[in-house]
Amino acid sequence: MGSHTISVASIRYLTLICLFQSSHADKPTAYEILQRYNFPIGVLPKGVTGYDLDESTGKFSAYLNGSCAFSLEGSYQLNYKPTIKGYVSKGRLSKLEGVKVKLFFIWVDIVEVDRNGDDLDFSVAFASAGFSVDSFEECPQ
Repeated sequence: MGSHTISVASIRYLTLICLFQSSHADKPTAYEILQRYNFPIGVLPKGVTGYDLDESTGKFSAYLNGSCAFSLEGSYQLNYKPTIKGYVSKGRLSKLEGVKVKLFFIWVDIVEVDRNGDDLDFSVAFASAGFSVDSFEECPQ
């Protein structure tokens, strides 16, 4: 029978692979991150393929398969670009990029979302509108 030896380099390589796989397996989803910051998961549509978050600054990016559009409470149309960026803190999404709402006949950027109790306030450059958190219990498709 031949003897099998494992080199130190092989052990280090296998250890690194195991650490890399376990760190990615334990990474929370974008929806779980939203919940940590006191937001319902429905603030993001279904289909988030990944995200980046700098926990020290709150800067984030969320990635979708493509653009996404849907209606909110029948009267507001929302549009998400493939990449959504901004800053997250407890109860606040600020400096948002990549989310628009149609007001009358024009599309305007949603720049901030604030959680106030059981309501979410969506702000554009010149106005804001409040919606019940219950409207965002499920992710829109």
